Amino acid sequence: MTADTTPVAASLNRYFLLNFPAEAARQIESFAAAEVLPSLQEQDAAVLVPVWSKLVPLVAATLTRQLPTDMAQQLLTEIPPGDAVRILFQLPATQRGALLETLSPATRHELEQLMSYPEDSAGRLMDTRIPTYRGSMTVQDALDSLRRAKMKTARSLYLVDDQGRIVERVLLQELALADPASQLHELARPVRATVQATASREEVLEAFSRYVLLDLPVVDIDGVLLGVIINNALVQAVQEESSADIQTMVGVSREERALSSPLFAVKKRMPWLQVNLLTAFLAAAVVGLFENTIAQVTALAILLPVVAGQSGNAGAQALAVTMRGLALREITIRHWFAVMFKEVRVGFLNGLAIATTCGIGVYLW
Repeated sequence: MTADTTPVAASLNRYFLLNFPAEAARQIESFAAAEVLPSLQEQDAAVLVPVWSKLVPLVAATLTRQLPTDMAQQLLTEIPPGDAVRILFQLPATQRGALLETLSPATRHELEQLMSYPEDSAGRLMDTRIPTYRGSMTVQDALDSLRRAKMKTARSLYLVDDQGRIVERVLLQELALADPASQLHELARPVRATVQATASREEVLEAFSRYVLLDLPVVDIDGVLLGVIINNALVQAVQEESSADIQTMVGVSREERALSSPLFAVKKRMPWLQVNLLTAFLAAAVVGLFENTIAQVTALAILLPVVAGQSGNAGAQALAVTMRGLALREITIRHWFAVMFKEVRVGFLNGLAIATTCGIGVYLW
């Protein structure tokens, strides 16, 4: 999608953005911001809303800060709050504050509240723009309310008491098939699970998996409904978490992105490289202890890369299994000794087997 101001091109762009937001997002990400901005600025902000939710947060942030203020303001107001928060956190603090100041007080308060929760918490994942219902409301009134709210992602309606505490839920498909004159409490079911806003992402994932949920209500300490997490939001969060785990396994910061500045990348990578350098010197010192032996049998020097490669592979295997256990909450910090003892035994037994195989290979060689 490139810049073109002809009416036909603008109309085609509009059709593409409205009907294929995911594909449009991938196309936008493949171009430089300067190439796509003219085409995007021709469109109404309402056309871009579904696309903005599909963009990688860093790309969305780069484009948002270059759009006209009124357009950026409308986008941040209309996209899901969680997406808006992820975009804002990609901006420098000064630009983030300036954008927040352009928003209405209600929207600004909503986003600032979400931004106050820990990064990997349920509060960051929830959608706070959900209507609440009373059990005495009729099905027809509830359907009318849903239409006005334009809740396209709703899976259930949540019933609350006079204090706003969640009490029951109504499945959307049952609501659609019910008698319009019947009351919601007649269709209500118990709430299967809730999480507090400060719950970790792992706790949220465990609740979704254990109870096979489509959405999960988020409550405060008193049980007051704060928002709802949709399974789509969780899938996106898990994908981000998985990619971040891959980076940490090789000593790269979770905050670094493919388009991060070189200075930021150097700042985040350098400490780990320095630690690796130290361990390399330690390995060299160990080899130095056998300097005389290597001098007498020079063929041993050929085998040094074999030793280094096998030790690196063994360490990567142990790290991958341990990180998976942490991610799935199979282990916690209190299991450190059991995990270490297990890996020591695994390393010893694997070492014996590999040493035997290597010895036979060297003998035949």
